[in-house]
Amino acid sequence: MLKIGQLKRLAHYSSLQSEATNNILEESFKAKNKDIMAHSPKAFKGAISALVTPFKNNKIDEAGFQKQIEFQIQRGIHGVIPVGTTGESPTVNLKEHWRLFELAVEAAAGRVPVIAGCGSNDTVNAIAHMKTAKSLGCDGALVVAPYYNKPNQAGLIAHYEAIANSSDLPIMIYNIPGRTGVDILPATIAHLSTHKNIVALKDSAGDPSRTSLHLAQCEAGFKVFAGDDNLALGFAAYGTIGVISVLSNIVPDLVAQMQNYLAEGDFEAARAINTRLDPLQRALFIEPNPVPVKYVLTQMGMISPEVRLPLVALSAESKKTIDDALIFAGL
Repeated sequence: MLKIGQLKRLAHYSSLQSEATNNILEESFKAKNKDIMAHSPKAFKGAISALVTPFKNNKIDEAGFQKQIEFQIQRGIHGVIPVGTTGESPTVNLKEHWRLFELAVEAAAGRVPVIAGCGSNDTVNAIAHMKTAKSLGCDGALVVAPYYNKPNQAGLIAHYEAIANSSDLPIMIYNIPGRTGVDILPATIAHLSTHKNIVALKDSAGDPSRTSLHLAQCEAGFKVFAGDDNLALGFAAYGTIGVISVLSNIVPDLVAQMQNYLAEGDFEAARAINTRLDPLQRALFIEPNPVPVKYVLTQMGMISPEVRLPLVALSAESKKTIDDALIFAGL
């Protein structure tokens, strides 16, 4: 554990780094990594935000949602994902789910890819999400492994192939065993990568070294993304092409810049950003996601902190931890 004096010195260094970083962001996003900013579906790269869904009086705050997307794009984010786990997909109804797809496409207006949250533990329902996302103009689909019913590897292959056969929308598989209770093994990912519509993986299995297996076994051009902000730097060392980020809801510019540095092979600059943001990216999971990130966005004046049951408001103790992490990051 760092001592107080060490923390103060690191915070001072972080403040200096943040000033230097912020000065180069605007020109950097215009001039560098235009390939990352491209929104060809099979060129998904960089920092992609798993968007929160803002509520007001238990209804979707449509204006707040679109304002959030504009905030992301203006600060250089490389893509957005509506209605993933961070978007409280388990507690939005079908009409709301598809309305969020529509709002995201409208707000993005072709400037960054919109990767629709199409996962379900019911294959037929996931297919309905896919067809709707395609019809509304989404650029791709994030499809989580079926949760609770815990299929075996053969069942996972059948599930994903049925979804991929239903639409030509490019699919990013989402593997997060801690939430779903099932792990999509590397050999299964490799098999699925042979399908022309399955183009990427969001890996939240917690083992960056698996990236080597995925890249060695999967079809050429198959992309792997880190699924956790605090592991993104480690995943990049193994060859990931980006991160699906919760932290970027708050600081899209810094998360995108870190991915730009990684794309350039500048790990030193990327580490400086990661060091600055590390306490915050950990604090955002001190309570169930997206409760902490919504708290911060409320402090920023962007949305209400409202979440739907069974999620509940952030505790006073957790607020203090997050506030301290924000101070450390110079935010």
